[in-house]
Amino acid sequence: MAVTGAAASAAAPTASAAVREYWVAGVPAPTWNMAPNQRDAIHGTVLTPSQTVFPTIVYRRYTRRWGHPIRNSPARSSNQDLIPGPLLRARVGDRLLVHFKNLDTLYNRPHSMHFHGVHYKPSSDGAFVPGVSGRDGDVKPGQTWTYRLTAGSDSAGVWPYHDHSPSMEESIAGGMYGMLSILGRDEPRPDREFEVIFAPMGDFQTIDGRAFVGNTPVFTSIVGQTVQWDVMAMGSEHHTFHVHGHRWVTPDGSAVDTKTVGPAETFAIRWKEEDPGTWLYHCHVETHMMAGMIGTYHVRRR
Repeated sequence: MAVTGAAASAAAPTASAAVREYWVAGVPAPTWNMAPNQRDAIHGTVLTPSQTVFPTIVYRRYTRRWGHPIRNSPARSSNQDLIPGPLLRARVGDRLLVHFKNLDTLYNRPHSMHFHGVHYKPSSDGAFVPGVSGRDGDVKPGQTWTYRLTAGSDSAGVWPYHDHSPSMEESIAGGMYGMLSILGRDEPRPDREFEVIFAPMGDFQTIDGRAFVGNTPVFTSIVGQTVQWDVMAMGSEHHTFHVHGHRWVTPDGSAVDTKTVGPAETFAIRWKEEDPGTWLYHCHVETHMMAGMIGTYHVRRR
């Protein structure tokens, strides 16, 4: 069926649109550790590897044609890697080619990539439905698939992507998810971009797959820089994002410092940094914070 009207306009690329290619693989992380320092610093509790270490599959970014692995996100924005998956950046009007390879030699399960917020044909949906979907939602170990996406005029913002194959439940519980960051056509890029993904893992509540201060991401910026926080929840719970000592302005002009996010919901906020020091950021559902959803944000003067 032909797409017409507003939908066609939203999906149509502009003359200045770019084609952005990403090479991603599902790879084993056989000893993922939610708390590498084995401590809950707030309670002073010592944790054991049997509590915090588990095998999983994660998304990993690669050079062209899966030549060699590279960081999922810039090192200058965070001290973490692997969870979440690569931050996929684009602008309104761009086309994205996301080449995915299943390198799951740990469980030998099928995997896929399903994207929110962008336009695509059914062959790039990445969701498995028996008797309906094709290989895009059921990429077997050793196989590849290219997802062809368009960032429409209604795609500006941040959006989830995640495994939606027959292995979806185990994959999401193990951290197989990431984010799309799509700028408006003339929107300036922030100086620093931070990904905060709230998700339960085992007995803990994690940020980007890590739990407790000293393990969760340490985000850094410099006074005068524009910082953007990309916030998302995965799993089946609601969370509340809060950064100490900071607030942001909503579209209606209100200043706020806390915002709730539900399963697969996302939002992006920005401010120009002017407050040096070390600040806490965390989920303000208190039981979640005490179970690991808390980290530090360091702002230094030039």
